[in-house]
Amino acid sequence: MYRKCLKRWIDFMLSFVAIVILSPIFLIISILVRKKLGKPVIFKQKRPGKDEKIFEMYKFRTMTDAKDAKGNLLSDEERLTSFGRKLRSTSLDELPELINILKGDMSIVGPRPLLVKYLPLYNKRQRRRHRVRPGITGLAQVHGRNAISWEEKFEWDVRYVENISFIGDLKILLQTLKTVLAREGINSETSATMEEFRGNL
Repeated sequence: MYRKCLKRWIDFMLSFVAIVILSPIFLIISILVRKKLGKPVIFKQKRPGKDEKIFEMYKFRTMTDAKDAKGNLLSDEERLTSFGRKLRSTSLDELPELINILKGDMSIVGPRPLLVKYLPLYNKRQRRRHRVRPGITGLAQVHGRNAISWEEKFEWDVRYVENISFIGDLKILLQTLKTVLAREGINSETSATMEEFRGNL
């Protein structure tokens, strides 16, 4: 009952209320991003959602468009500004994803939506993460976030898909609040964000 009906209804209501309440913060961050990083304020990127259906995910921009002499974008670490790091460490860059939840692309709790180019790289078990809507937060985010390996992340994602419940989602939300306040697992050990997934070697 919760998984099939109530979860989506709760997602819609909570995201709508959150957008209304947080609208002043949306405005302030938008102005700061425009001033410090330029346009566009919102970063859009295609991601796979439920049943691997592709959608456009929204986030506040955290990187510059700095390029090298050959016109190639610099690495994430070089383009990620101190302001961008603060947005990421506080997870404020993810506020626009509330719009994705309102639209039905995402859920509040679920496996994080990853890059489209990773789709051919998953094994059969890992693909199970796409049986539900992706979320802003999930089991992997409260068990290490970017500081754990891809294999561990996917295992937490699949475990979530196989055990969805209202109480489980509530626990994840409370753990997420603790994780965000403590700013845990923002970066991996080898990257400013998370190193690229290269498949199951």
